[in-house]
Amino acid sequence: MPELTLTFDNGPTPGVTDHVLDVLEERNLKATFFVIGRKLQTAEGRSLVERARVQGHWIGNHTMTHGEPLGTLNDPERELAEITGAQELLGPLGEPHRLFRPTGHGSIGPHLLTPITADYLTANAFTVALWTIFVRDTKFPTGWVDRALELLPERDHHVLVVHDLPTGAMDDLPRFLDTAAARGVTFVQDFPDDCTPVKEGTPSPSFRKDYVTDPSTSTVTGAK
Repeated sequence: MPELTLTFDNGPTPGVTDHVLDVLEERNLKATFFVIGRKLQTAEGRSLVERARVQGHWIGNHTMTHGEPLGTLNDPERELAEITGAQELLGPLGEPHRLFRPTGHGSIGPHLLTPITADYLTANAFTVALWTIFVRDTKFPTGWVDRALELLPERDHHVLVVHDLPTGAMDDLPRFLDTAAARGVTFVQDFPDDCTPVKEGTPSPSFRKDYVTDPSTSTVTGAK
């Protein structure tokens, strides 16, 4: 059975993220939480992310508002604001390697980024973290465990994305973790190379072809 990296998107959500943190702590598991920037603007939301960081989980940027994929916006100012606004709110809670997960609504392809956002991410030493298992737990909160377990043997290292949202899906998180562990899955926190098309600012050879909408290039300066 493979290694599995656990990732939780679209939080923090009071009443859900704290449950997820309890479940992970009971099993001594480490995950990555890709958070929405605007949810850090509340004291309760920020407190949950602070707790996650204290427990050893990685915290990543999942855009400011989780709107349409950046590669579909055609609005350079808004595209950059989705990344920079969330990163500013993360501040020291974010990882030194600046984890960023674009919104893709499950699919991965050249709609994820535009040239200006791709340039910004590389110029500012971000790591872009994607996924291999997307179980649509937000739309189908029951049954996601079986779908995920069925897919696990397909490769040696999977990245699972589920959502700490109030859908009821996370009620089944303990069953998933315990069943996967019983089947020999090893939980890890790192990401496989093919899920990080940009690693600390260094893009893979196929990064722009695979994930950037427009093949033209632009230059972003002023790294910070």
